[in-house]
Amino acid sequence: MNLKRLEIAGFKSFANKTALDFSRGIVAIVGPNGSGKSNIIDAVRWLLGERDSRSLRGGKVEDLIFAGTPGKPSLGMAQASLFFDNESGFFPVDFSEVSVTRKVFRDGASQYFLNKSEVRLKDVVDFFARSRLGTKGLVIINQGNSDIFVKASPAERRIMIEEVLGLREYQLKKIEAEKKLKNTAFNLEKAGAMIGELEPHLRSLKRQTSRWEKRSELESQLKDLEARYFAREAGLIEGDFKKISPLLEEISRDIKDRQKEVLASEKKLAAVEAGRPKQREDLVGIKEKLGNLSESRLKLQKELGRLEAQLDFLSRPRRSDLGLKIEDLSELLKEIRGTIGDCLKKDDWPKIRSELKDLLEKINGAFKTKSGEDDEELKILIGTKEKIVSDLKSLENEIGGLDEAEKRLSLDLDGFNQAFRSAFGELEAAREKLAELEMRKNKLALEKEHCDFRTRELEQRAAQFGGTLAEYIKKSREDDGDPDASFDAATAEKKIFRLRGELSVIGDVDEAILKEARETEERHGFLAAQITDLERASVDLEALIGELNEKIRGEFVGALKTIDGEFNNYFRLMFGGGKAKLIVKKIETKNIIAGEEDVEEKIKEAEEEIGGKEELGDIGIEISVDLPKKRIKSLGMLSGGEKSLVSIAALFALVSVSPPPFLVLDEIDAALDEKNTKRFAALLKTFSEKTQFIIVTHNRATMEAANLLYGVTMDKDGASKVLSLKLE
Repeated sequence: MNLKRLEIAGFKSFANKTALDFSRGIVAIVGPNGSGKSNIIDAVRWLLGERDSRSLRGGKVEDLIFAGTPGKPSLGMAQASLFFDNESGFFPVDFSEVSVTRKVFRDGASQYFLNKSEVRLKDVVDFFARSRLGTKGLVIINQGNSDIFVKASPAERRIMIEEVLGLREYQLKKIEAEKKLKNTAFNLEKAGAMIGELEPHLRSLKRQTSRWEKRSELESQLKDLEARYFAREAGLIEGDFKKISPLLEEISRDIKDRQKEVLASEKKLAAVEAGRPKQREDLVGIKEKLGNLSESRLKLQKELGRLEAQLDFLSRPRRSDLGLKIEDLSELLKEIRGTIGDCLKKDDWPKIRSELKDLLEKINGAFKTKSGEDDEELKILIGTKEKIVSDLKSLENEIGGLDEAEKRLSLDLDGFNQAFRSAFGELEAAREKLAELEMRKNKLALEKEHCDFRTRELEQRAAQFGGTLAEYIKKSREDDGDPDASFDAATAEKKIFRLRGELSVIGDVDEAILKEARETEERHGFLAAQITDLERASVDLEALIGELNEKIRGEFVGALKTIDGEFNNYFRLMFGGGKAKLIVKKIETKNIIAGEEDVEEKIKEAEEEIGGKEELGDIGIEISVDLPKKRIKSLGMLSGGEKSLVSIAALFALVSVSPPPFLVLDEIDAALDEKNTKRFAALLKTFSEKTQFIIVTHNRATMEAANLLYGVTMDKDGASKVLSLKLE
């Protein structure tokens, strides 16, 4: 992978859109002071995810945007883009070219794009960390930081080494895992406190709802039993109905057949009557006359009986000893009783005497005889009787003659009567069979109606039990299939009433408490599950942190031995002798000098002092140098040039062990003399075969080593301008 191109627009002094194409090898950027050379380096650092404005030589984000000049107005946005050649698959994406773009606006808003897809700054930092690129190591060295490795703290040196070795990605993952572990511990504590508060309330609710637990079981038994009971009863009714329906259909067919037979018999009888002889009409007339005569005779006999009773009554002695009729005597006595009763109620004696006098006169008048009238009535009745007897005799003679005539006609009609009786008998027999069938049909219809009544009654009982007959039948079939023939309905009905009684004793369920209990139990279960998940997550995170620590430690220890040796070699090369060592140190504790063979052992000792391998982040790197022909006790005693040479030696030691895809160096050779500059340029040429160098320089030797030269100057309008020169 190599850096192909940098495009900037509105960034610091570059007002116009400017593109710099980078070739492999060494690219040198030259120009007078203040022309904007270092702004190119700042743009690269900014694109690699730098967030500190001071590291970009600005007080705030707005300082990155072109502020304007007398000849050119200010801009509202700064934009920069880096393009990488990814043919080798260096970046873990399926693109042959990878571009990173960053924009900033005067209102402070920022945007980040990875291959034109908007992403977060964190995504950009993580992306470059996986590719051993970042802003914390030695990949980019800004102006004035040529001695950065010497000036850095022990912890910062360790971070620089980790980034060059590609361990920064694991450190970021470790930091993120530690944050998650801390949050998990906080959430675990919070969930534990919540479940601790919830448990007493849940126990109280369970005590309140425990008496209803049996109710649910009883209700379930009751519903099942009711379903089986109603399904059984409905099945019996349905069975009876199935028996009745075919019988009704069969009888209906028989009735239709019998109705046809009756109709045929009626037609046959009508045909017989149509052939009746004429004597039949005479016989009918005689019978009619006999009937009339018999009726007249009966009337005369009744009248004769009445006359004889009257004659018998009148002929018997009917008077009392006083010579009065019994009827008259009875009326007289009633009148006497009434008069006496009225007199007893009155106090007026004269009126009483007058009424008693009138009564006495009536009594005297009643004793007069009326026998003459009775004898006359008796004579009239005897005459009437004799006339009636004479009329009866005449009727008897006439009836006797008609009887003789009837007998003669009857003999002539015997043949007709026999045929008529036969036809009539057939008709009556057919009617009797039809009546019998209709009676049986009515009986079956009554039984069917009884089945319907039983069904309605069963539906009403089902409604009283809180359901419908269809629902009970459906539930029974879903649970048990067809109703069991051996099911005892009477026993089931008794059990149903017993269960309902038990439920009544338990009482109604408080749905609000049940709902609260369910919700509380669900909440408790949820929190318990969350605690389990959090505990599992804590274990996983601790394991991940341990694995990351082990990986960082393993790679760091393995590379540190080589880096320490290479550092000593390049130090001797840069200073023409001497000796240099890297020292593993527990931060803010005593130093542990590490030789070439005991680096791992010293790190282990430091870890043991700190508390374990997981605390490798508290390890720092110190530098021990021994200059030729010069004794020093600390790095602070080195001159500026010597500090730069030590940092350059450390830089090339790191590059030799883990070459980065490119290095961006801003006037790192500024403090070197001509001799050391040539040594520096020679090292650049050696390492440019594996690493791409972009260098801002003023030294001729460094320029001569470059493959491509960019000149930066200030244009008339006050903006930076770039000129390029490709050197063979």
